[in-house]
Amino acid sequence: MMRWLYSGFTWLAQPLLRRKIARRGLKEPGYLDAVDERFGHYALPPLPADGQTIWVHAVSLGETRAAAVLLARLREALPQMRLLLTHGTATGRAEGKQLLRAGDVQAWLPWDTPGAVQRFLAHFRPRIGILMETEVWPNLVAACARAEVPLVLANARLSEKSMRQAQRLAWLSRPAYRRLTAVWAQTQDDAARFATLGAPVQGVFGNLKFDAMPNAGQLAQGHAWRAQLGRPVVMFASSREGEEAEFLQVLKSFQPSGPVESAPVAPDLIANQVRAVQWLIVPRHPQRFNEVAALIESQGFAVSRRSAWGAQAAAAQPSTVWLGDSLGEMALYYGLSDAALLGGSFAPLGGQNLIEAAACACPVLMGPHTFNFSEAAELAQAAGAASRHASLREAVVAACGLVTDGARRTDMAVAARRFAQAHRGATEQTVAAILGLLG
Repeated sequence: MMRWLYSGFTWLAQPLLRRKIARRGLKEPGYLDAVDERFGHYALPPLPADGQTIWVHAVSLGETRAAAVLLARLREALPQMRLLLTHGTATGRAEGKQLLRAGDVQAWLPWDTPGAVQRFLAHFRPRIGILMETEVWPNLVAACARAEVPLVLANARLSEKSMRQAQRLAWLSRPAYRRLTAVWAQTQDDAARFATLGAPVQGVFGNLKFDAMPNAGQLAQGHAWRAQLGRPVVMFASSREGEEAEFLQVLKSFQPSGPVESAPVAPDLIANQVRAVQWLIVPRHPQRFNEVAALIESQGFAVSRRSAWGAQAAAAQPSTVWLGDSLGEMALYYGLSDAALLGGSFAPLGGQNLIEAAACACPVLMGPHTFNFSEAAELAQAAGAASRHASLREAVVAACGLVTDGARRTDMAVAARRFAQAHRGATEQTVAAILGLLG
């Protein structure tokens, strides 16, 4: 009965969703592609019910990159498989296009009304559904159960905050989690939280992202550029809205006219160290590239954009902030950087994933807010691959100290690589579990 109330709400909310998509499309045109797919209407022909369609849902960019690792191994195990890849965001869909092969299909995940999800399943006829990390929708789960489509949550993570939110809507969330076929959690803590919600946790496999290998060509290019520069590079990696403004204010305070006396110790030395570093900002969301470029200039800094560099890094100039405004080049940026500040962790946003930085042997300085990746952050800190700081200002000062201490920076880089290597293996366990469900 309660799910029917929820279904009525989602049905009534469809005009609001269309309006929201139209607004998002003004900044990200990708949201305007195939809008009717969101409501279960497809221009694509129906797929045959031949048992070869493996459906993977990766809501956004991070989940799509995790799915790439899994899909490569699944294709080896199931050479005849046809991939149905669904997303919820434009960045995820753009990234997902690179994972498609001949015969594969890409679509939006349908809005969670009974009609839309039933049309989705009838049209694509998947043999199994693999939800990456977090996405569980009540009507989708119920429809898969009725259609006898196994639905699993892979690389599953659930923060304390998300669990509390789900508990407040236990009348809706608990039946959805209970009806999943399996949950394969990243950590023991994630498993315990899922179990609290009644989910069928069947394994703790670790994080698929540890199995992703950095792009070797990009990493080598970044290393080559770093060797050519006459100053260290520190990146603000996957920065989020609000963090860049605070970060630029911190840098500005160390400029000759800034209040450097507010630094905790040796203000002149620290100010000189800050000004000696080449700072690089790589925003998390590509639609904000122009906004961040304007913000850099509004704070009195010149901006040099990666999109204008071509095959060479820009010359390192005082008072110039680099902007990483390209997609799919994080390995290049980590290779170029002597250290990285972890975006999303200096505002209460839960942090971004530091695993790619570790795989690239880039030391990480993170803020106090890493609840979305709490265990990975704690393990990285314990391994000596990352350090935690109470504020952006503290992290900026610490980064300057790190990149001017060659031995300590090398130790952290070695620890980062070892940390990444030590936690691999989730892909093999996940593929074995999927094959087990497929019989």
